[in-house]
Amino acid sequence: MLSVVPGATAATVRLYLAVLLVFGAGIIFSIYGGARLVGPGTALPLAPTQSLAVLPHVGSDTAPAAATTVTRRAAATGSIFSSLEQNAENPLSRLFVQIGVILGAAWVVGSVFRFFGQPSVLGEMMAGVLLGPSLFGWIAPDAFNFIFAPASLGALRLFSEIGVCFFMFAVGMELDLSQLRYTAHRSLAIGHSSIVIPYFFGVLLAIPLYGLYAQPGARFAPFALIMGISMSITAFPVLVRILQDRGLFQTKLGGIATLCAAVGDATAWLILAFVVAVANASDLRSAFFTLTLVGAYTLVMLFVLRPVLQRAMRPALDRAAEPTKGILAASFGVVLVSALCTELMGIHALFGAFIAGIAMPAGGGFRKKLIVRIEHFTSVLLLPLFFAFVGLRTQIGLLGGTREWLICGAIIVVATLGKLGGTAVVSRILKMSWRDSLQLGALMNTRGLMELIALNIGYELGILSLRIFTMLVLMALVTTFMTGPLVSLFRGGQTSDD
Repeated sequence: MLSVVPGATAATVRLYLAVLLVFGAGIIFSIYGGARLVGPGTALPLAPTQSLAVLPHVGSDTAPAAATTVTRRAAATGSIFSSLEQNAENPLSRLFVQIGVILGAAWVVGSVFRFFGQPSVLGEMMAGVLLGPSLFGWIAPDAFNFIFAPASLGALRLFSEIGVCFFMFAVGMELDLSQLRYTAHRSLAIGHSSIVIPYFFGVLLAIPLYGLYAQPGARFAPFALIMGISMSITAFPVLVRILQDRGLFQTKLGGIATLCAAVGDATAWLILAFVVAVANASDLRSAFFTLTLVGAYTLVMLFVLRPVLQRAMRPALDRAAEPTKGILAASFGVVLVSALCTELMGIHALFGAFIAGIAMPAGGGFRKKLIVRIEHFTSVLLLPLFFAFVGLRTQIGLLGGTREWLICGAIIVVATLGKLGGTAVVSRILKMSWRDSLQLGALMNTRGLMELIALNIGYELGILSLRIFTMLVLMALVTTFMTGPLVSLFRGGQTSDD
């Protein structure tokens, strides 16, 4: 320990005060004296006689002088508020305000949903819709237009897309290809059936809706394919979280559901990549070339880059230690380069991030540790920004008539019957009990964030109009909200060990 001598302490204090006073006074006098200097390009001040010549005559009446003082004070006060307002409209300041409002709303609504036994991510999705024109813009339009001014949404959009890319990277790492390769035929059959059957219903539904809700200039084929995706996709991460919350993750049903969702997820994203290629290409030849290029790139990532990463990261894989900063930097570099490559190919950047996640080496719990770090960053900060950005596009007020609300209800019913019903029927044919079949169907009916990502792509490609976009967002929220209660209903008195 350091010993403190009283005399030395007093000398230190005196030295400290002397330095502050002497040099502080020097700074003040230097600034005061320098204020009289003439800067470069500045006109010389008027001589005393010239300045007196233009001064107003001072008489006995002092009212004008008092009025001038009040005016100056008011002008100074107005200048302060004007400066604050101008600073608040600075792009960085506005972005901080947007992030603060979004994160606060996501935390509050997520806590409410968690209190009622729902996944917090569903509450965060709902918070994004509530912050949009459907509620916040309707209740406080001035505040909404100030915080989410259209000209300021560019930075918010970029942050949200980066968050989705890192989220898809984590989803890719959660898929175990070795497990999928040797999975039971039943899981493969159920997983693909849970995609094909609702996809068929989605394409059928696109026939009457195309003329009403496709964006002007959109072709029928991309519209029908996007409608099929919206009916068939499953939110794999949300499903896993629901299984964990309800004690089903380690059960036989939880294992089947996880494998089926993984198979379905991989298939759905391949189909979505095809849709993007078709929508962006001018003809089928261009679409085929794009898909061939993406296929070759995927093979290179899985069979060339993955072994290289396996050898380079072997020390981190062989031991149970946490990933170093160098390993994290290399992993993030792989994500960014892969996302850039698929973006340049004409496929969305999130596909590159997804492939990068699949290509990451496994061993020593490396993937799980990396997933935890990425999820802490994306789920807390970036994904709520994506939910809010989607919510800004969700305008429930556009569904003004009874017919459109009936159409929205029909979409929810068709999506549920196709996904839940199709999965349950196929599972029952494959000798599962009706109780397990219905539970599995309810779990596969979870759409959540994955649905919002697909819908956002469909809108940005110029395929979905805002009306059908809003209907499908509501369908995603409703079907995801139904999952927990339906699993409990179909489960009945069954224990988690069954």
